[in-house]
Amino acid sequence: MESNHCDDRSGIRAILFDLDNTLIATRGADKLACNKMAETITQTYGVPTEIAKQSCKHFLQEFRKCPEHPSTHLDTWRHQLWYEALPPPYNKFSDAIYQHWIHLRYNFLQMSQDIINILKKLRKTYLIGLITNGPSKSQWEKIHKLNLKSLFDVILVSGDLPWEKPDEKIFETAYQYLGVRPEHCLMVGDKLETDILGGFQARLGGTVWVPLNINEMDSKFEPGPDFVIDNVTELPKMLKNSYKQPKLRRKSRDNLRPYNLKSFSEPDFSDCNSNGSDGS
Repeated sequence: MESNHCDDRSGIRAILFDLDNTLIATRGADKLACNKMAETITQTYGVPTEIAKQSCKHFLQEFRKCPEHPSTHLDTWRHQLWYEALPPPYNKFSDAIYQHWIHLRYNFLQMSQDIINILKKLRKTYLIGLITNGPSKSQWEKIHKLNLKSLFDVILVSGDLPWEKPDEKIFETAYQYLGVRPEHCLMVGDKLETDILGGFQARLGGTVWVPLNINEMDSKFEPGPDFVIDNVTELPKMLKNSYKQPKLRRKSRDNLRPYNLKSFSEPDFSDCNSNGSDGS
């Protein structure tokens, strides 16, 4: 499918990525972590199998209902969810269970080596950005724990900004920082209503949809994506077939100015987890 936004097919110089369920399998990883946790709760703490399964299911449901501005520390809030999910007397193990769960979660959340290699390869030719919706400290926790910061030229978390996807201003912030025009940017993400609609409204050079489920495509959804791929690993082939290589080489990273919003500070992780990008 040809791009609706950019007549200059040689002009893509920056690629902007969503995080959750695009570069990392957040929904799948959280489900796997809770399934494994149910087995561990039974084997380690003697909790009956059905109670363990129901407790993990309850935890995951509440975890995905995260409030935007909690007053408690991120770890405290998530520990409390485990305490409430486990019935007495098993909730006395909630602290140990929480510590085990957070370890499992980040094991399952690890970005695949294939995607890491592709980001590094793309970055030799394109500027690479990350735009993710969600509260600041929870999203930065993912970025830091998964060692993602060095893979991108700009990282924007909506919790640091007055806007979130699909607001065109968050895309404008990214391409202005990178020093490129909107028609020279490609947006890659899993959500039609945030990544694809936002890229269209920001008049980017193209949008690439990586659906969790192709059946989510609504023929009445306008605008539709310019491209649909099954996995980010297909992106280099798509670019090769659909766009010429950029005419100009990237600017030196030394010339990229430090951004002056909180997204480039080092937050303390005191707000709640975000699932704003990966849905319920």
